[in-house]
Amino acid sequence: MANHKSSEKRIRQTVTRTAVNRKRTSVIKASLKKVEAAIATGNKDAAQKALKEAQPELMSGVSKGVVKLGTASRKMSRLSARIKKLAA
Repeated sequence: MANHKSSEKRIRQTVTRTAVNRKRTSVIKASLKKVEAAIATGNKDAAQKALKEAQPELMSGVSKGVVKLGTASRKMSRLSARIKKLAA
């Protein structure tokens, strides 16, 4: 257990940050699942709309440090490619 005031404060801050980061992560995952679901139905317009809504969530996760930039870029690229294939 913590013996110093500063380490007790760090523990409190860690608990708060963990809760916030988990919430951000779950919001990102939910938005990506909506895109996946739209792709699965084969509706290109719905998939594009879902992707457009998911992109700001993903990039805000990048700016907050929850997701790495390369990971976000890779996910967006792969989803875009799958949506593009729906037309063909």
